[in-house]
Amino acid sequence: MEQNEIRKLLQNVANGDISVDDALLHIKNEPFEDLGYAKPDFHRKMRQGVSEVIYGAGKTAEQIIGISKSFAKHGQKDILITRLDKTKAEKINKEIPLDYHDTANIGIIGSMPKERVGKIVIATGGTSDIPVAEEAAITAEMLGNNTVRLYDVGVAGIHRLLTHTEEIMTARVVIAIAGMEGALASVIGGLADCPVIAVPTSVGYGASIAALLSMLNSCASGVSVVNIDNGFGAAFQASMINHMGGLNE
Repeated sequence: MEQNEIRKLLQNVANGDISVDDALLHIKNEPFEDLGYAKPDFHRKMRQGVSEVIYGAGKTAEQIIGISKSFAKHGQKDILITRLDKTKAEKINKEIPLDYHDTANIGIIGSMPKERVGKIVIATGGTSDIPVAEEAAITAEMLGNNTVRLYDVGVAGIHRLLTHTEEIMTARVVIAIAGMEGALASVIGGLADCPVIAVPTSVGYGASIAALLSMLNSCASGVSVVNIDNGFGAAFQASMINHMGGLNE
């Protein structure tokens, strides 16, 4: 049950339209279904404000179909599937209509929300970082956020970034995505007055951990870091920040 459903249910109890026992029966409905290979969590949105997301890597197309049907049966019509390759997406689409974003490796069952709030800026150091950035952007949009994409604005040509100073300074959250030495996050952190979420990528020569360590050691205040290539995690955190308290734009 979603939070607004529970609120309505409690209001009906207060109004005398439904008995306490009947309301308790509604709330006690099984919070998950045991499919053997998975236990879809139907109360995730009630607890966290966002429905459970399906992580596609390591799951078969048949398993993803089964989980998706379980969600749909319990009222979750819009489903986000991350790390989904094209072959699995094609198999799923034969069974359930799926909007597939191949650059991001994301599948969407249902639709994107029509109402979006705030502004999350998503910036990449280079074009090679775009797959991680698109995972972040589409996730953020699916979670009800306005996004602005600034791609290929890395520090090797910093004038490219500086032409977008207004977008950065008017953002509620910035997601800075970069490989190599990961310097983009520090530079943006020195320009923005909002939280900056750094995403190191596996793009570059040598050890991909270099960008992670560089971002963890950023000299700019207000920079937090997720793990390598974790565009989804960055977008989820950014969405939580963007939706905090009194957004009306």
